[in-house]
Amino acid sequence: MLQILNTIIPVFAVILLGLASRLTGHLTRNLTAPLNRLVYYLAIPAMIFKALAKASFTSHFNPVLLAATLVPVLFTAGAALGIGRLLKLPHRQMGTFLQSAFHGNLGYIGFAVAYYLLGETGFTSASILAGFLMLLQNFLAVISLQLFSPHARTLHQLSFVLKKVALNPVILSALAGILFSLSGLAMPVVAERTLAIIAGMALPLALLVIGASLSPMLIRAELKHTLATSALKLILLPAAGVFFYLRTGLATRTFLPGLILLASPTATITYVMAAEMGGSVELASAAVSFNTLLSAATFTFWLGLFR
Repeated sequence: MLQILNTIIPVFAVILLGLASRLTGHLTRNLTAPLNRLVYYLAIPAMIFKALAKASFTSHFNPVLLAATLVPVLFTAGAALGIGRLLKLPHRQMGTFLQSAFHGNLGYIGFAVAYYLLGETGFTSASILAGFLMLLQNFLAVISLQLFSPHARTLHQLSFVLKKVALNPVILSALAGILFSLSGLAMPVVAERTLAIIAGMALPLALLVIGASLSPMLIRAELKHTLATSALKLILLPAAGVFFYLRTGLATRTFLPGLILLASPTATITYVMAAEMGGSVELASAAVSFNTLLSAATFTFWLGLFR
């Protein structure tokens, strides 16, 4: 348990530092936006490519683990649809509610927890899983927002979604890293050290940016629906993952990277997609903020079960 606390507390301390920095004016929104682009398009991809390119893909890829990680997302999406109907959510909120229940923050928080708790080996496994998981999450998010959008589909919306999925830097860097690993080529020392320098800023900056993007004031206005997304994203989804992991006979050390990804809080991209596709930006912002803060406790719980 001490190892888990030694991982979770520093991660969320940096997130809270990011929030405090924004509230005190040291990390303004004008600064946060370019920092986020730097992390998203450069630092995180460099970290993923470096980890996968140096590792043996065949020894880290586990199709049973992949299936047992993807199926719970489908199950939770179906459960969220049922709960959304029971809550009688309006169309504008329903799509956002659905994606907030299964669309996890893998690239920033999930990777940070996996790296600091499991090291390079666990991070490599998490990176492989995240590529496939992000494809599924984005696909389901698009369907959710389109089905319940109050606006007619437009060419702009569809092109936006296609670009977000096709040009996702995590997916592209994971694919590039896998291909490099399968090629059997040795990475030049100069390239490896350059990637190491760039990757070194990924997680610290990512956590600061997450903290600076939180909006605690919106939580009260959307508390009822936000609590429902928390129950789905932080409790039901990882619980379904645990069920499938144990049913398939996977060892704890094998499925922990997948559990960390499933237990990650709602992704910040849900806000962007809600704004672009006619969803509720208020609910998305509240879900991201509340679930991020609450995930400090739920991460500790889920990982504590398998310490």
